[in-house]
Amino acid sequence: MNPLPGMNPYLERYWRDVHASLIVYAREALQQQLPHGLVARIEERVYVDVPQEGSRRVVYPDVKVSALRTAPSGTATAVAPHDTSERIIIDIPEEPITETYIEIVDVAGGKVITVIEVLSVANKLPGEGRVAYLRKQREAIEARVSLVEIDLLRTGERTLSIRTEDIPIEFRTPYIVCVFRSWQPGKREIYPIALNQRLPEVLIPLRPSDPDARLNLQDLLNRCYDIGRYDELIDYSCDPEPSLDAEATAWLNAVLVEKGLRAVS
Repeated sequence: MNPLPGMNPYLERYWRDVHASLIVYAREALQQQLPHGLVARIEERVYVDVPQEGSRRVVYPDVKVSALRTAPSGTATAVAPHDTSERIIIDIPEEPITETYIEIVDVAGGKVITVIEVLSVANKLPGEGRVAYLRKQREAIEARVSLVEIDLLRTGERTLSIRTEDIPIEFRTPYIVCVFRSWQPGKREIYPIALNQRLPEVLIPLRPSDPDARLNLQDLLNRCYDIGRYDELIDYSCDPEPSLDAEATAWLNAVLVEKGLRAVS
């Protein structure tokens, strides 16, 4: 069980897995609420990660095991096929990255009504992941498609459909949700989320005549934590990454000590 009352900052290290689970669980929660004629489906955005010069590259800690190259006879060979003094240059293609998001679609006409995005690290750092995300964001707004952006990452820069400087300073929290309603292009709904605050229930816009659907982010995150068995993966004796400020560190330490997950310092 998630020992923290809101967002668990230790989960940011495992965000690819958490992200995938959140998308699936959110689609499931929405499907049960949608009126007749609307369905939620999971879509993919694919791109090759080629960061801009001087920027940090997004590296995902996936483990790949490669087999030893074998000779035609099927036995492993240690004999060089060519003179080892030769310089051989091999082109290695960049592996595409796939990110998922949710679309709520009107079945009758196939029109996309709402897009729900859970931001990834690549969306917030310079590079193709951010470029692809901003392109999708712009296309949704220009097409008057409602957009829900859920940012539960402290890494990188804000990549929301509202500029950070347009958010009052007191609401510039570590985590945030931004909602754009297609019929209110000049407005944004913001859910500021502090570290010690329970994740909100977010209102998901559908068609103007429909009541909003609801996503209880805390329940979804807790489900990710339990099914992902993160209690076995996370070492709470260490500090999370990125690091927290002094006030947040003190609060986190007190909670972990209280839960018996960290020794009294």
